[in-house]
Amino acid sequence: MRYKILATLLAGAVLATASLIAVSAQPLPPTSPPQLAPQLPPAHVVDLLTADGMAAFGAQWKSMDVKIIEGPALPNAMPGYKTSYDISPHAGVKGFDDSSWPTLEPKQLLDRRGGGKVSFLWYRTNLTMPAKIGNFDTANAKAVLTAYVDDYAEVWVNGEMPRRVGITSPATIQGFNIPNRVVIADAVKAGDKVEIAIFGINGPISVVPPNFVFFRQASVEFYK
Repeated sequence: MRYKILATLLAGAVLATASLIAVSAQPLPPTSPPQLAPQLPPAHVVDLLTADGMAAFGAQWKSMDVKIIEGPALPNAMPGYKTSYDISPHAGVKGFDDSSWPTLEPKQLLDRRGGGKVSFLWYRTNLTMPAKIGNFDTANAKAVLTAYVDDYAEVWVNGEMPRRVGITSPATIQGFNIPNRVVIADAVKAGDKVEIAIFGINGPISVVPPNFVFFRQASVEFYK
């Protein structure tokens, strides 16, 4: 009888441990697989730091500071951990309402923003692909966004940050002052809508840098 009780207790412990592991190992929601941008010279480049460049897509830039919000620890946190930290707003989601955000002139992306030190900012825009840009016919071109934020960035396209564990994912942080080059369209069609949200990060974070967040480059490259 004693062995039967012990076996029951052990079985219960194993099930509880398995459940805890399952909870703590829950996968993140799936995203589109990442793509690597072409390394060849583009057929056409549009500078999104200029008024003419943004006008080609009928677009405008918006920006907002990001706040760090303290909350309770996750239910499966180890004992002793009482708090977690989130960001606000979550402006990478598709259809996010940025109508109340300040509008920036394209050249203002070069301005140093945020209060410095550990600092994060969102930059958002909505591009509409034109049939032509000058004499360049965009039809069926591959479109790549180059976002070069000082110091790091994460890029959301139509509500997703395409990524896979263990695979080069250009929409995620690429390194210290290294641009993100993200495929935003495989084959452009006139009228296509592309929602872009760029999460700018001041870094290196553990250095608590005495500087600010700003763009060095923002462009759309077309490849044929």
